[in-house]
Amino acid sequence: MTTWITICDTCKRSGWEETGMEKTDGEALAEMVEAAAEGTSDVRTRRVSCTMGCDRACNITVQSSSKINYSLGTFEATAEDAEAIVEYAAKHAASETGQVPYREWPQGVKGHFVSRHQPLPDE
Repeated sequence: MTTWITICDTCKRSGWEETGMEKTDGEALAEMVEAAAEGTSDVRTRRVSCTMGCDRACNITVQSSSKINYSLGTFEATAEDAEAIVEYAAKHAASETGQVPYREWPQGVKGHFVSRHQPLPDE
């Protein structure tokens, strides 16, 4: 089953205005996550404008139908963070429930979890 990584492309980390970056931190992270996910069979990406987690920028969600879904934040716009996000999403996709044992989490996602969302009921 496909797992989606939803990336907030409007996220700006603290001090963004002083960096002189032309892109938001969220846009930069989105590009890296999209590149890291390229060629994966069960992971897809999409961008949204604002996930309302501004205090924890950069924010993403890992989601799949009928599975537990997760919000994560406080990422850097780095290739390492993007690769960890995609690696975790692939493990989420492979899990029947969406739960991934802690021992299998990539180091790059540890400490970034914000909330867990139970799947919606079928009825």
